[in-house]
Amino acid sequence: MAALHHFKKLGRHALGALGVGLLLSGCIETNTASQGPKVNTSQPVVVGLMVPSGSGNAQTELLANSLISAAKLAVAEMPDAKIDMRVYSTGGDANQAAAAAQRAANDGAKILVGPLFAQASNAAGTAVAGNSINVLSFSNNPDIAGGNVFILGDTFANTANRVVGYAASQGKKSIAALVRADAAGTVAANAVESAAKSNGAAYVGVAKYELTNESAVAAISATKGLIQQTGATALVMDADAAGALPVFAQLLPEAGISSANTQFIGLTRWDKTSEQVRASTGVQGALFAMTDTSATSSFSQRYSATYGSSPHLLAGKAYDGMRAVGTLLQTGSRDALTRSALTRNAGFSGANGVFRFRPDGTNQRALAVATFREGQVVVVDPAPRSFGGAGF
Repeated sequence: MAALHHFKKLGRHALGALGVGLLLSGCIETNTASQGPKVNTSQPVVVGLMVPSGSGNAQTELLANSLISAAKLAVAEMPDAKIDMRVYSTGGDANQAAAAAQRAANDGAKILVGPLFAQASNAAGTAVAGNSINVLSFSNNPDIAGGNVFILGDTFANTANRVVGYAASQGKKSIAALVRADAAGTVAANAVESAAKSNGAAYVGVAKYELTNESAVAAISATKGLIQQTGATALVMDADAAGALPVFAQLLPEAGISSANTQFIGLTRWDKTSEQVRASTGVQGALFAMTDTSATSSFSQRYSATYGSSPHLLAGKAYDGMRAVGTLLQTGSRDALTRSALTRNAGFSGANGVFRFRPDGTNQRALAVATFREGQVVVVDPAPRSFGGAGF
């Protein structure tokens, strides 16, 4: 029962590791629509960067500093785009974010990049909706997307569509899910169901778990029953390396369920898991998504060369937001920061590959599909480099 001991010990830590997703979540009212302000691209355009500094939390301060550094890097790499970047602290709080957003509007900001958390992003979007200012939030919560709020965060919907779509193309047409018994798990399950339907596969049901030993054991039994009853040929999991994945990697195969007979599919970064998990027999051949490895490596190298340290995992979102703004300003159009410009089909070149904003305020990102072979991470379908090709 080593895995269960590991699971129990990591239960609280797992919540922290998932904290970005959980803290960014929550059903929040969508903002009213906004097309965006006119801009004069021959003059410096004020862009408000909203970061969660001022909260007193050391980790959040480090994240905020990395977001600022990444945004500065994007601006430096686009000298033709005249950007007057100004930083506003939100303290990770919705009320402070609303006040900061209004200050940015009063300072002449034409667009906001950030904030991080969903509640803060929604508040900021509401505060500046009357100014026709769009907000490029770092959140991954699709509930706040829409109106003048666009999200930059990685979504379950985007990941599920990529990996489920690939699995379906390989003949895995019957999809089951194993997800957390919470709001984030519900979003994950809905994403899997939608991805299955979009890719010509059947969604046959879901099993749920909580971060306890008893729930993990019960989830294994429920999952086995679901697969036996439905004949599911693939099992999609939201578990990650810091949470339930090490447990399921041991207990599912012990129950007779492995990626050899039921295709395992991950919705999180399984390449970040331990060598022990990667090498376990039951997960060989599992499928999961990764960013465009060459783009990610290039961004990390440029960031490290500039600042002498590695970027935070979320720093690329600030780079992406500022990169999108700069790319649009380089067009010289007075409508560079409107909704129609932001949602252009060609998208943008980001820290982790190409991405684009969708009309509903969510995003679509290029992802590679990878697997485990003899304990090694192997890319089986590279991330597309542009929109319209394979993988999209």
